[in-house]
Amino acid sequence: MAAKNIIDKVTGNEKSGTTLSVSANGGEICIADGVVAMIAAIAATETEGVSGVGDTYTSEIMSKVGIHDKTKGVKVAINEGVVKISMLISIKNGKSIPSVVQNVQAKVKSSIETMTGMTVKTVNVRVINVEI
Repeated sequence: MAAKNIIDKVTGNEKSGTTLSVSANGGEICIADGVVAMIAAIAATETEGVSGVGDTYTSEIMSKVGIHDKTKGVKVAINEGVVKISMLISIKNGKSIPSVVQNVQAKVKSSIETMTGMTVKTVNVRVINVEI
């Protein structure tokens, strides 16, 4: 079952998503949870002091078999347009962990709210590694 979930994510067949609005002509705007996770992962990796997002060991093994999942280690929960994010990050050696984490939280929140229009309630960040 886990392999199917990974394949669905990579191929875009992931089914969970959030409908943002329905237009006057009957069309709807729906954003997959994986898209929100990708926005969070990109925002975190663009933050100074962050060397990676997710479980680096698992990501390394997956990349060896050709699967590159940049959202590994990012969990998204969306309820009525309110987003809660939990993520794992690795930081660069010599950086202040509290400072880097606060910057990640601010950048992830800003990026998701700007790109989706949803409200971000929490961004929980867990530092799992220091890259040397």
